[in-house]
Amino acid sequence: MKKIGLLGGMSWESTIEYYRIINEEIRKRTSPEVSAKIILNSMNFKEIADLQHAGKWDELYEMMVKAALELESIGVESIFICTNLMHKSVPTIESRISIPVIHIADAVAKKVKKDGFKKIGLLGAIYTMEHDFYKKRLEEKHSIEVIVPEKADRDLVSEVVYKELCCGILSEKSKAEYLRVITNLVKQGAQGVALACTEIPLLVKDGEAEVPLYETTYLHAMAAVDEALSDE
Repeated sequence: MKKIGLLGGMSWESTIEYYRIINEEIRKRTSPEVSAKIILNSMNFKEIADLQHAGKWDELYEMMVKAALELESIGVESIFICTNLMHKSVPTIESRISIPVIHIADAVAKKVKKDGFKKIGLLGAIYTMEHDFYKKRLEEKHSIEVIVPEKADRDLVSEVVYKELCCGILSEKSKAEYLRVITNLVKQGAQGVALACTEIPLLVKDGEAEVPLYETTYLHAMAAVDEALSDE
């Protein structure tokens, strides 16, 4: 089994889900006694969030590179960033390390294409929805059209992420608002919706809307299992 590295803590609520999902699936695919070889480098989310809000992306990228280099130095064979947004740093990380970073958007695209869809909605932190690093990868690499909510709904979705979900708060009111936003995306032609913040599946899950909801945490964790077992 390969040793995989997790860059987590962004936030730790979703990092827990990565660890649980990966180990549960490893057990299913092998035997009850087997667990994954995982090295976790857990970061301080407040430091990350403060730099995000200040727009200090270059400083953030350097933090991510440092954390990735630490994982590489202790022998992990691939890296999984346990958050959608900080995949903004992937090009910088890839230029500085020699092991692969398995991109969360690729894991999402694999399932979307398997379902035969070509147009999806995107929910996430404000930067994930408004910056082009995520949408561009889905559109240019995978030929999947991406739509996002209108400005007021983008602000609402992101505020819930930072002020509630990343703090362990799950609100029925916020869940209802998310489902309303998803319904609006469906009206615009979305055949499915990517929950492109690893905390969002803690609040809304696939099966609770009229179209598939792509739980990025789960799909990325499944890619980690595939990678871990790829030499067996």
